[in-house]
Amino acid sequence: MSFVIAAPEALVAVASDLAGIGSALAEANAAALAPTTALLAAGADEVSAAIAALFGAHGQAYQTVSAQASAFHAQFVQALTGGGGAYAAAEAANVSAAQSTDQRLLDLINGPTQALLGRPLIGDGANGGPGQDGGPGGLLYGNGGNGGTSTTAGVAGGNGGAAGLIGNGGAGGGGGAGAAGGNGGAGGWLYGNGGAGGAGGTSVIPGVAGGNGGAGGSAGLWGTGGAGGDGGNGRSGPVNVAGSAGGNGGAGGAAGLFGDAGAGGNGGKGGAGGAAFSINFTAGDGGAGGAGGSGGHALLWGAGGAGGNGGSGGTGGAGGSTAGAGGNGGAGGGGGTGGLLFGNGGAGGHGAAAGNGLAAGNGVSSSGGGGAGGTGGAGGDGGAGGAGGNARLWGVGGAGGAGGDGGAGGAGGKGGSGLSGNANGGAGGDSGRGGTGGAGGDGGAAGLLVGTGGHGGDGGAGGAAVKDGDGGAAAGTGIAGAGGRGGAGGSGGSGGDGGGGAAGPAGWLFGDGGAGGNGGAAAAGGAGGQAGGGGGNGGNGGNGGNGGNGGNGATGGWLYGNGGAGGQGATAGAGGAGANGVSSTNGGGNGGIGGTGGSGGAGGNAGLLGVGGAGGHGASGGAGDRGGAGGTGFISSDGGAGGDGGDGGNGGSGGAGGTGGLLFGAGGNGGPGGSGGAADIGGNGGAGNGGGTDGNGGNGGSGGGAGSGGDGGGAGGNGAWLFGNGGAGGGGGKGGNGAGGGLGGGSFGLPGLNGSGGDGGDGGNGAPGGVLYGNGGAGGQGSSGGIGGPGATGGAGGKGGDGGDAQLIGDGGNGGNGGAGGTGGTPGPGGPGGSGGLGGLLFGQTGTAGVSP
Repeated sequence: MSFVIAAPEALVAVASDLAGIGSALAEANAAALAPTTALLAAGADEVSAAIAALFGAHGQAYQTVSAQASAFHAQFVQALTGGGGAYAAAEAANVSAAQSTDQRLLDLINGPTQALLGRPLIGDGANGGPGQDGGPGGLLYGNGGNGGTSTTAGVAGGNGGAAGLIGNGGAGGGGGAGAAGGNGGAGGWLYGNGGAGGAGGTSVIPGVAGGNGGAGGSAGLWGTGGAGGDGGNGRSGPVNVAGSAGGNGGAGGAAGLFGDAGAGGNGGKGGAGGAAFSINFTAGDGGAGGAGGSGGHALLWGAGGAGGNGGSGGTGGAGGSTAGAGGNGGAGGGGGTGGLLFGNGGAGGHGAAAGNGLAAGNGVSSSGGGGAGGTGGAGGDGGAGGAGGNARLWGVGGAGGAGGDGGAGGAGGKGGSGLSGNANGGAGGDSGRGGTGGAGGDGGAAGLLVGTGGHGGDGGAGGAAVKDGDGGAAAGTGIAGAGGRGGAGGSGGSGGDGGGGAAGPAGWLFGDGGAGGNGGAAAAGGAGGQAGGGGGNGGNGGNGGNGGNGGNGATGGWLYGNGGAGGQGATAGAGGAGANGVSSTNGGGNGGIGGTGGSGGAGGNAGLLGVGGAGGHGASGGAGDRGGAGGTGFISSDGGAGGDGGDGGNGGSGGAGGTGGLLFGAGGNGGPGGSGGAADIGGNGGAGNGGGTDGNGGNGGSGGGAGSGGDGGGAGGNGAWLFGNGGAGGGGGKGGNGAGGGLGGGSFGLPGLNGSGGDGGDGGNGAPGGVLYGNGGAGGQGSSGGIGGPGATGGAGGKGGDGGDAQLIGDGGNGGNGGAGGTGGTPGPGGPGGSGGLGGLLFGQTGTAGVSP
C-alpha cells in the first residue's frame, strides 16, 4: 500500500507560480504574432514570395499550438489549485476529527483512574489557587501543578503537586506575610526533577519572624532535586522595639538514583531595631538573620547540593540610654552528601555579616548636673560558615563556607553639660563592643577510596569598635562643677576561627587532605572619649580583639596523598588610645591593650606515601596604644596623672608540621610564630597651676608592657617511618618593643615608669628522620627580644630549637641559633642555641649546635 503526503500550502504556492508563468508565455506569443505570421517577400519574384509564404505558415502553426498549450496550462493550474484546496479541507476535517477522537480516548483512559484514585493517568496537574496545593500530575505522564502563592498574612504557600511516573514536580507557592513557603513537589519516580520550594513571606508584624522557605522536592530514579526556597526578611521595629528575625532558608531536595541534589535556600535578612524615643528609653536590637538551608543529598551518582547562605543581621536602633545591639548574622547551611558511588560533596553556605550597633543618645544638659551619655550599641556576631558535604566512595569533599564578619559597635553618647552653680557635667557614654567574626565551616571528607578533602572556610573578621562619648562640660558660672569623665572605648571584635580542615580527610586510598581555613582578622579597640571641661577624667581606650586561629590541615590518603596545610592565624587588633584629661587633678585615660595574634593550624599527616602538610603561620599581636595626658591643675590644685600606655598583645604560635608518609615522604615544616605587639608610651602628667599657691604637677603614666613573640610551630613534622626527612621547626616570633613612660608635670611631678621589651619566641624543634633513611629537621631560629623603654630592661632572646635526630642512616639536624636580647637601659639576655640532632646509628653526622648571641 502506498502512502501519499501532501502539503496544501505548498500546492497553492506552486499553482500561483504556474499561473504567472502562463501569463508571461501568453504575452510573449501575442508579441510574436505579427512578425511571424505576416512576413513580406524580399523581392517581387516568385521564389521570394514562396519563401515568405512558407515562414508565415510556420508562424500560424506555432500560434495554433501555443493556443492549445495555453488552454492546457490554464486547466492544469485550475486542477492544482482545486487539489490544494481539497487537501486543506480534508486536513482540517481530519484534524478536528483526530482531536475529538484523542480527547475522547484520553477521557476514556483517565475516567476510571480519576474516579477511582482522584488522579488522571496522563496530563499535567492544575495550578493551585492562592495558598492552595497544586494538583498531582498524571500517574503515567504529567507535571505536577504549582502551589499557589498565599495572599493572606500567616497562611503558608501551597505545596507543589507531585509528578507520577514521568514528569517534574510543581514549584511551591510563596508564603503570606510571616508564613512559610510551600514545599516543592516530588519528581516522577522514573524520571523527573523535584520542584523548587516557595519563598517565605516577609514579616509585617513586630516580633513575628519572616517565614521559612519551603523545602525543595525530591527527584525519583533519574533527576535533580529541587532548590529550597529563600527565607523571608524580618520587619524593622518601631520606636523602642527590636527588629524581627529573618526566616530560615529551605532545605534542598534529594536527588534520584542518578542526578545532582538541590541547593539550600538563603536565609532572610533581620529587621533593623527601632530608635529610642528619648535618652530615658532603650533602643531596639536588630533582628537576627535567618540560617541558610542545608543542601540536599545525592543517592548513587551525583553531587550534593550546596548549602544556602545565611541572612544578614539587622542594624540596632539608635539613641537612648543604651543603643540597640546589631543582630547576629545567620549561619550558612551545610553542604549535601555526594552520591554513594560517585559525586562531590556540596559546598557549605557562607555565614552572613552581622548588623552594626548605632550611636547612643547624648546626655541632657541641666542646671542640676548634666546627664550621662548613653551606651553605644554592641555589634552583632557574624554567622558561622556551613560545613562542606562529604563525598562517599569516589569524589571531592565540599569546601566549608566562610564565616560572616562581626558588626561594628556604636558610639557612646556625649555627656550633658552642667548649666549653673556647682552643676557637674555628665559622663560620656561607653561605646559598644565590636561583634565577633563567625567561624569558618569545616571542609567535607573526600570519597572513601579516592578524592581530595574539602578546604575549611575562612573565619569572619571581627567588628570594629568606635570612639566613645565625650564627657560634658561643667557649669560656667559660680563655683565650677567637675566636668564629666570621658566614656571608655569599646573593645574591638575578635576574629572568627578558621574552619577545621581536619574535617576534610582525603580518600582512604588516594588524595590530598584539605587545607585548614584562615582565621578572621580582629578589629582595633576604640579610642577613649574626651573629658568634659573643668577636670573630667579622660576615657580609657578599648582593647583590641584577638585574631582568629587557623584551622588544622587534614590527613592525606592512606596509600598516597599529601597532608593539608594548616591555616594562617589572623592578626590581632590594636588597642585604642586613652583620652587626655583636662583642667584640675583628673588624669588621662589608659591606652587599650592589644589583642593576641591567632595561632596557625597544624599541618595534616600524609598517608603511606606523601608529604606532610606545612603548619600555618602564627599572626602578630596587636599594638597597645598610648595613654592620655593628665589635666592641668586649676587654681592651686595638682595636675592630673597621665594614663598608662597600653600593653602590646602576644604573638600567635605557629602550627606544627604534619608527619610524612609511613614509607616515603618528608614531614611538613612548622609554621613561624607571630611577633608580639609593640607597647605605646604613657601619657604626660599635667602641670600644676602657676597662680596662687602652686599645685604639684601630675605623675607621668607608665609605659606599656610589650607583648611576647609567639613560639615557633613546635616540632616540624616527622619524616616517613622508612624513608624521609624530618620537617624543620618554625622560627619564633619577635618580641614587641616596650615604651617609654610619660613625663611628669611641672612642679614636682614624677616621670612614669618605662616599659620593658617583650621576650622573643622560642624556635620550634626539628623532627627526626625516617627509621631507615632520612635527615633530621633543623631547629627553628629563636627570635630577638623587644627593645625596652629608656632605662628599662630589654626582652630576653628566644631559645633556638633543637635539631632532629637521624635514625639508622642520615645526618642530624642543625640546632637553631638563639635570639639576641633586646636593647634598653639593661640589655636583655640572649637566648641559648639549640642542640644539634644525633647522626644515624650506622652512618651520619651529628648536627651543629646553635649559638647564643
